[in-house]
Amino acid sequence: MLNDYIPILIIMTFAAIFAVAAILSSKIFGPKHPNPVKLSTYESGMEPVGTARDRFSVKYYMVAVLFIIFDIEIVFMYPWASAFLDFKSGVMVFALLEMIVFIFILLVGYIYMLRKDVIKWY
Repeated sequence: MLNDYIPILIIMTFAAIFAVAAILSSKIFGPKHPNPVKLSTYESGMEPVGTARDRFSVKYYMVAVLFIIFDIEIVFMYPWASAFLDFKSGVMVFALLEMIVFIFILLVGYIYMLRKDVIKWY
């Protein structure tokens, strides 16, 4: 029974050895020319403003949640839409009603965010 897992063990061992070898070889053979610009917080050429402890507005998180809602909506709707015509007639009605309920729940969340003025288009 355990003989079936030997190839997996070999692949995992090889992957671990390769990862350690790649990290060590970059440490050994990589260039080492530190200077103040490379050691700074950002390498974009801009000086950091403020501290890392600044607070973000709650609206920032609400917009992030809104993005996740619409992202997940598309992730669930695409496979449903591609398989919708393959359903049988009774299942098709049930699947359509499920999708309508799903979109309605997401619409309630979207309307809630609009009422709370999370998104201002002006």
